[in-house]
Amino acid sequence: MSVLLIEAFYGGSHKQLMDLLKEEIEGCVLYGLPAKKWHWRARTAALYFMQTIPPNDNYRILFASSVLNLAELVALRPDLGKLKKILYFHENQLVYPVQKNQERDFQYGYNQILSCLVADTVVFNSAFNMESFLTSICKFLKMIPDHRPKDLERIIRPKCQVLYFPIRFPDISRFMPDHKRLLQKMTDYKSDCDSTPCTGLPFQSQSRTAAKSMDSCLGEQHMEQNVPEKAVPPSEDLHDLKSSVRGNTYDEDARHVICNPSTTLGVIGDQQRPLHIVWPHRWEHDKDPESFFKILLKLQEKELPFHVSVLGETFTDVPDLFSETRITLGSSVLHWGYLPSKDDYFQTLCVADVVISTAKHEFFGVAMLEAVYCGCYPLCPKSLVYPEIFSAEYLYSTPEQLLKKLQNFCKRPEIVRKHLFQGDIARFSWAALRGRFRSLLTAEPRKDL
Repeated sequence: MSVLLIEAFYGGSHKQLMDLLKEEIEGCVLYGLPAKKWHWRARTAALYFMQTIPPNDNYRILFASSVLNLAELVALRPDLGKLKKILYFHENQLVYPVQKNQERDFQYGYNQILSCLVADTVVFNSAFNMESFLTSICKFLKMIPDHRPKDLERIIRPKCQVLYFPIRFPDISRFMPDHKRLLQKMTDYKSDCDSTPCTGLPFQSQSRTAAKSMDSCLGEQHMEQNVPEKAVPPSEDLHDLKSSVRGNTYDEDARHVICNPSTTLGVIGDQQRPLHIVWPHRWEHDKDPESFFKILLKLQEKELPFHVSVLGETFTDVPDLFSETRITLGSSVLHWGYLPSKDDYFQTLCVADVVISTAKHEFFGVAMLEAVYCGCYPLCPKSLVYPEIFSAEYLYSTPEQLLKKLQNFCKRPEIVRKHLFQGDIARFSWAALRGRFRSLLTAEPRKDL
């Protein structure tokens, strides 16, 4: 073993990255703490790992997320301080939207600055993450009453680089409804006609002219033969679908509706099926569920048909807003709560039409990209990391703009069901990023040996 992986908050995307590196990079050993009580992990994880990680002369590289106070750990364990220390930022605390600003919260951003100073390499999952952190250092340190440190951005910046979060996209072909399979075929035909190398990921077109060129590429007769009138098997009626949703169990303690995706997938004709909206984010204030729910309730007031799946992980405290809104939305709800099974999760994304973000705090957005991979049309704020990843047509500036787009989609869901995503998500795949991560974690001889 030569690479020591340390994760003070072993859950969500943090866990996803560490598990991927441990599996794919030879010589990795992983130490982690459960993803609970984030603030306490940031305060005390260094002391825990000081006692837990046994000395080992074979280590050459230490790779940790920025939840860990790296400065404390290397002070407590000088042997680990001699390693090549790589710090990975999933998020940064300098621009975190706290609900109530308290002086004690200064410590979290301060810890990250100290960690950067002792790290050899600092890696961010997006350019937005890196620039928002570096350019906020000076302003952040002005909270110190006097004797403020200077030039820390100048010291830290040369160590920094951007390396996107690597997503290992699974095989989802068995979950795909017919209309999305057709889009994939159209993209494949487009690639063949253009002699453009295929990215290997579904639902991506090489240009906006993709759909327009289909007729010339395939021939009108061929298109007519392959486009089904209904993209999913018919059912008796919409009432049956809603009844099946209402029949699923409701866990009062967890405040979740646990649904079996196979009972709620596209079981009625594509032309009749309401727009299916998915919100796959953590149930916390920084993802702004309140704004999302307000939009849904306005759609309901306007008597526009839609279905909704509210997914994402929950932690110790779940806002009452979730259980209250779930009751108000009633039979519009298809799924409500975290789906621990990856198959169930991706199956739900595959039958959804639109994926929404209302986040106030997002530095990459794995869930959004996974949903796009499954053929969902993304709608994101025109801020944070999203303009770095998505083109302008998928961005909105105000809640009113989001509402207007969803109103149109509810009235004409075929707009999104026939849409070819304009962008390249292959660049965020593990296949594309593997080489850079391998280079980053390549063991180098220690000079002290």
